[in-house]
Formats: sequence, structure tokens, C-alpha cells
Amino acid sequence: MSEAPPETPAPLPNHGLGVPKREFVREPHGDPRHSRPCTRQHYKLIVAYDGTDFFGWQKQEPKGEEPKRTVQGVLESTVRTFLRDPQITLHGASRTDSGVHAMGQAAAFQAATPIPTERLAHAISSRLPDDIRVLSCEVAPDNFNVIGGAKTKQYRYRFHTGEHRPLFNRRYVYHTGYAMNLDAMRAAAALFPGVKDLAAYTTAGHGRESTIREIHDCQIETPAGYPGEVHVVISGNGFLYNTVRIIAGTLLEVGRGHFPPGQVTKAFEMKDRHYSGPTMPAVGLCLEWIKY
Repeated sequence: MSEAPPETPAPLPNHGLGVPKREFVREPHGDPRHSRPCTRQHYKLIVAYDGTDFFGWQKQEPKGEEPKRTVQGVLESTVRTFLRDPQITLHGASRTDSGVHAMGQAAAFQAATPIPTERLAHAISSRLPDDIRVLSCEVAPDNFNVIGGAKTKQYRYRFHTGEHRPLFNRRYVYHTGYAMNLDAMRAAAALFPGVKDLAAYTTAGHGRESTIREIHDCQIETPAGYPGEVHVVISGNGFLYNTVRIIAGTLLEVGRGHFPPGQVTKAFEMKDRHYSGPTMPAVGLCLEWIKY
């Protein structure tokens, strides 16, 4: 991809997507005589995936080793091949960990293609493995920032309770044999919303300058149609590394009677990881949606 002219400030400097320009593009799988000039545009995708067999979202290419199978790596490679543009770089709004699922991950790339936008989602999905789907595709503004522009993200952590371990949904829930006090969990969950210092709800080496985030909502749900399940549903303007899984672990400890609901506030006050619950496994976590 050629660089933008010096006099034109490049949008999205943090993502390397460049600025729109005119390119001579050949129809994928079409007659070269049908080639025509196209404007390089920003595209926003909504992506769903089963994270079980991925090493997370972010590309991992260890030196001297085969690249790890990641969602970003598989999706970017597919888009590059389909649009015949090896310079395409695809970015995601949330760097989900290994084993974490998504129903509404947002991703963005820049490309010049004559293919109608309304056809891109299906065309890309048809070339992806069974554990990834592109749900939608739209043209985004030139200044669209898929990471920094996100205003709210919602995650859901699913507990499966009862004596027997789940079979058919075992990839998407964490099983606990303990009875859970839902009233206590709801009282504890109500203490999370607000502008909070999440120092006690992240891991050492989280890599962020500030641990202050705004949690918009935190609910305990027992959805109809999901027998034996208890869900922690939390949304906010951003989360630190493992924050949602630690919050889920803290609420589990409250539900089991190991913590009182007020432990949530105590952990906020102490800013010490020892006062919050365990980091739950990735298996029960799903990124549901991102709003801009």
C-alpha cells in the first residue's frame, strides 16, 4: 500500500489503514477487461466466532515457529486472498483471549473493490472456516477508529450449575456444582456500575497507564431457555486484562457464600488483587456487542 501524500494527514494513525485513494482494481474471479478504478474505502465488519480452537483474537507469529491460529490471522488472510490485496491489514476492537467467544466483535480494514458492500459479508463468510462468521459489512467513515471509537462493550459470562456437567454446550459455559445465592450475587453486582478503579480486578502487568474505567451495568440473569444457567452480564466503556473474568469469579464466590456482597466494595477500596475472586476460565465468556 502506497503512503499518503505528505500534505494529507493520514486518518487512523494508530491502525495503519491510510487514506482513501483511487486504485485500478480487477474484479475478483472476473474478466480482467471488466477492471475499473475504485476508491479505497474503510470497511467495518461485525464478526462472530467460537473461540475454542483459537489462540485468541490477535495475530501471533513467534519467530522461528508456525503462526498460531488466531481469529485476526484467519480473517485477515481470508480477506486478503478474496480481495487479492496482500497489503490489507485488519484490526479488531477487542483482543479477546484464547478460548473466549464473540457474537459481535467489530473489525475494520481498508480496501478498494468493485464488489458491492452488501455482498461482502456473505462472500467473505463463505470462505471462512466453520468457527468464524462475518455477520455484516458496511462502509465506515474515513476517520473511523475501530478501537478508540468504541463507547460501550458488553460481555456475558455463563455459569452452568447442577450435579451433572453439560454436554452439548460445554464449550460455552463454566460448570459449577455449587448452589448459588442469586440474591447475594445481585446485591454484589449492583456495586459495580460507576466510574471505578479496577486495580483489584485485573492482573499484574496489564500494560495500561490507568486502571480507571466506567462500568455501565452489571446484572445477574437466569434466562428462560437456559436451564440451570446463571449469567453475569456486564457492560462498560472498556475493561482491563481479565477484568470480566475476575468480576465473574468474585460474583461466584459471593454466590457460594465465600464472600459477602460487600467484598466488592472492599476490593475497590484496597486496590489489591487479593481481595477479589479467582480469574474464571475463558470457556464461559462471550463478547456480545460493541457500540460506537
